[in-house]
Amino acid sequence: MSSTAQTSSDPSPRERLRALSPLHRAKLLFMVAGFVSLVLSVSLWATGNETEAIFVGLWVPSVHSLGTLVLTGERFDRDE
Repeated sequence: MSSTAQTSSDPSPRERLRALSPLHRAKLLFMVAGFVSLVLSVSLWATGNETEAIFVGLWVPSVHSLGTLVLTGERFDRDE
């Protein structure tokens, strides 16, 4: 049996996602959205669509900034 084999006590990826707090799920959503934007931008660039690639590439910092704004606002709401 290999060391990378999943044992019966290891939770599935779906169970691990359900176990995350709502805050961590939101963080994960924004990180995945930024990563998808980056991959899409690189693939557009590689296929010769430079203008579209630059446009989509600008989404990465925008998505991460929006995530920071939303999640920080959530934290301040709880403090009051």
